[in-house]
Amino acid sequence: MIITTTPHIEGKTIKQYHGIVFGEVITGVNMFKDMAAGFRDIFGGRSSSYEDELQQAREEALKEMQQRASALGANAVVGVDIDYEVIGNMLMVSASGTAVSIE
Repeated sequence: MIITTTPHIEGKTIKQYHGIVFGEVITGVNMFKDMAAGFRDIFGGRSSSYEDELQQAREEALKEMQQRASALGANAVVGVDIDYEVIGNMLMVSASGTAVSIE
């Protein structure tokens, strides 16, 4: 399945629009990763534990969105947008786009 942030796919024709699809993931970071990130905050540098958690959440949100598009009969998702929010001490990643059938 093609997933793109653009409104169309070069060389392909959109034959049918199936609607907007979403994938959402809300995840927490365990206390050990949180403590390690706290040290990075004090001493500076990148927090690989948070970066890994963010990457995994983003991949899961895109996968969920793709599964929902597939369930509608789509073979592509266009206009994808990924948003990040912090809710308390939880991280929310949401992906949305338009499920389409292309030829």
